[in-house]
Formats: sequence, structure tokens, C-alpha cells
Amino acid sequence: MPACVLVLQERAAAETLVQNLEKSGTPLVRVVLVAPEQSGAAESGRLKAEQIDAVDLLNPNMARSRRQRSMSRWLMPFGFMAGLTFTQITTLETFARFGAVGEALIGGLLGLGSGLMGSYAAAASVPSENEDGVRILRNRHNEQFWLLLLETQAGLELPWQLVQKVRPQQVVRLSEL
Repeated sequence: MPACVLVLQERAAAETLVQNLEKSGTPLVRVVLVAPEQSGAAESGRLKAEQIDAVDLLNPNMARSRRQRSMSRWLMPFGFMAGLTFTQITTLETFARFGAVGEALIGGLLGLGSGLMGSYAAAASVPSENEDGVRILRNRHNEQFWLLLLETQAGLELPWQLVQKVRPQQVVRLSEL
């Protein structure tokens, strides 16, 4: 689903925009307001302010963890099968005391562990498509700006006339996941 993050000077602009979007009938899948670090996020308002690290699209560690889990789903079974196959086609008898079946099973388990380690290495080395945008947004967050994440249904655009009325400092589009 397409996501757009607006960098705003104050919370009131975010509240106004969300109200105007609701009045216009724009279906929003997700609305998240991210408070600046020293903002006193307990300010009153309709929207509950979140911490930036609690928002999955704005947290690179959560994205990396999600990539690792996704990669492990296919790397671990592949590693298991590769370990089994390697044990069967070589004449090595490293675990011969466990018998032919036990030796093949241990080879498969070692391959499974290798697949798990590979998923961590691959997830850490592959950058996210949103990495540059997230870096920009985290910098604006550190500069004490409010961030408003708006996620719409696939194929639906935000009414940009309403967005421009609140005069955002910056608009960052995050790619679909």
C-alpha cells in the first residue's frame, strides 16, 4: 500500500489535515502521528502520538528483521536439503558413528543452521528500498518536526490540494512493501 510521510512544523496541522481528509471521504488505511523527541507528546488531540521506533515503516531495524525472517523461510529448507545432499554425495564420514541416517540428518541440520546464518548476513547486506527516505525522515524528526504517516489503499492517491493547505515542510513517499 502506498505510504506518504509529511513533515510538519506543529501538531495542529496534522490534526487539521486528518480531519479534512476524513470530511472529504478519503479512505485511509493507516494514520500515524510521530512526535518529536522533546515535544511532550502527551499534548491533547485526536491523534495519539507514537515514538518513531514503534512505526515499522520508519524503523530500519524492524525492516531488516522482517527481511531476515522472510529470507530464512526459504534459505533454511534449502540449506537443510543442501546439507543432506552434500552428506550423501561425498565420501566423508565425519559423523559415521551415528549411522548413515544419523550422519545425513546431522549434515542436514548443519545446512539448516547455515541457511539461518545466511539469512542474517543477507538481510544485513541488502538495503531497503525506503532507506534514503527513512534517513531523511529520521533527520527531520531529530530536528524536532512532527511526522504524519498516511497510508492509502492501493491505487488511491491523496487529495494533494488538501495536503498543500497545511503547508508541509517536506513530503516523502515510501515505496510499497
